[in-house]
Amino acid sequence: MTQPTTPTPTDFIRDIIEDGLRTNKHEGRVATRFPPEPNGYIHIGHAKSVCLNFGIARQYQGTCNLRLDDTDPLGESTEYVESIISDIRWLGFDWENRLFYASDYFEQLYQFAVELIKKGEAYVCSLSADEIREYRGTFTEPGRESPYRNRPVEENLDYFSRMRQGEFEDGAHVLRAKIDMASPNIVMRDPIIYRIKREPHYRTGNQWVIYPMYDFAHCLSDALEGITHSICTLEFENNRPLYDWIVERLIPDNRPQQIEFARLSLSYTVLSKRRLIELVQKNYVQGWDDPRMPTVTGMRRRGYTSEAIRKFCAEIGVAKNDNLIDVSLLEHCVREDLNEKAPRVMCVLRPLRVVIDNYPEGRVEQMESQNHPQRPELGVRQVPFSRVLYIERDDFMENPPKKYHRLGPGREVRLRNAYVIKLESMVRDELTSEVIELHCTYDPQTLNGPPADGRKVQGVIHWISVQHAVPAEVRLYDRLFTIEDPGSEEEFVQYLNPGSVEILTTCYAESTLKNVEPGNKYQFERLGYFCVDEKDSQAGRPVFNRIVPLRDSWAKITKE
Repeated sequence: MTQPTTPTPTDFIRDIIEDGLRTNKHEGRVATRFPPEPNGYIHIGHAKSVCLNFGIARQYQGTCNLRLDDTDPLGESTEYVESIISDIRWLGFDWENRLFYASDYFEQLYQFAVELIKKGEAYVCSLSADEIREYRGTFTEPGRESPYRNRPVEENLDYFSRMRQGEFEDGAHVLRAKIDMASPNIVMRDPIIYRIKREPHYRTGNQWVIYPMYDFAHCLSDALEGITHSICTLEFENNRPLYDWIVERLIPDNRPQQIEFARLSLSYTVLSKRRLIELVQKNYVQGWDDPRMPTVTGMRRRGYTSEAIRKFCAEIGVAKNDNLIDVSLLEHCVREDLNEKAPRVMCVLRPLRVVIDNYPEGRVEQMESQNHPQRPELGVRQVPFSRVLYIERDDFMENPPKKYHRLGPGREVRLRNAYVIKLESMVRDELTSEVIELHCTYDPQTLNGPPADGRKVQGVIHWISVQHAVPAEVRLYDRLFTIEDPGSEEEFVQYLNPGSVEILTTCYAESTLKNVEPGNKYQFERLGYFCVDEKDSQAGRPVFNRIVPLRDSWAKITKE
């Protein structure tokens, strides 16, 4: 796979790496990894880490592994693994033959734990979970030693072996590292490194009933793989002493350097995996690939491009302190990317019927239309034009204000790539008095040219020939939450945006869109950028997802 190209960035992480290269730290090697837990789909925050780790490896001619840190069988699945692999490939990155799993190392990790016991640096503790929390102490008070802390080595080895054999129930015993119960860092107060968990593992089945804790498996997996720079987010900063303590005692010759950076926080979005799982499991959204979700698969289905996501990750850079990034920057990157590559087409979302009374019945003209005004190499298409059309209902007002440049009684407007028409009369619904049809005349001398008498026609609107219209469903997606920082709210679901999707089922697209490929992206002229839905579109009846509007409408709303 060809690796994506982006401008070479600079940041404090790269400064650390370059300083290490100057001193020949790690013998001049740079080896990173992206280590997701397969208990959910990856999201835009993970995409930032993917771009960072793979980008650093490429920049310094190093390597980047993909490793699934699958140490907790509850909630992990093959589905999540496959989605992670697919999403990272879609983002444009390749780990070659370096796909690993923490579960590959279960036997080695068990033997490492045995080695710690033999060194007198780990013990089997029989306190309950509540008692362990009570003994741990607080931020202002030191912890107390477990009454089982000084069990003899042989007794610990016996208990640990019997834990592996399945003699004990969940929670009966744990294996703890023997560090310092008075440490000011609570993480170092004899942390649990193994627990009994009678859950089948999606890869190892029922082979194991004890599993290593993440903090134990993660650092040793890094060291076993020869990782030089373990790049993680700030919440692991307090865990760094434990990371170093474990590696120094078990694989001291290859200690990776842990470096923390600020995780991505995005406005109008939640990125907590726990909360994303809640949105899915409680059916607030239609699954992990719901186009409103910040998951990579959701953004992909909505129509975001991998190039735009990589550009966004490069734009926000790498920071040492947490900050809230405006989601409009992500939308801007998507809009800029699509503006360059998306073909222009016409689609009417809320149709209003127009009859051109002086246009010959049965006549059909093919109107030549550019596929992209700035990219002539994308060519032209032929769009059929006939006597009866659909236009947007918003392009007509019965009592328009002075600066309204679309259709109104006696007003003229140009049809995109076609003629100038003038509104002559209206037809109303007998029950509601709503205008349901417009009758117009056209000027045959104005095909793609100004009126011969020099009069000015300012408005230009899009249209669809009724005879050739392709029925379509259009889904107008918007932000999932109504407040800027929903992640800071405990009851975050109460801020879900009830208007986050509007489904329009009576839309009409131009005839060139009858048999479009799922995933294709277009600019609907005057309306925004849209993608053919990959799951629900059918032959002759496409479903389009709005990716982004042509402009940032939320900026105006927020200002008001």
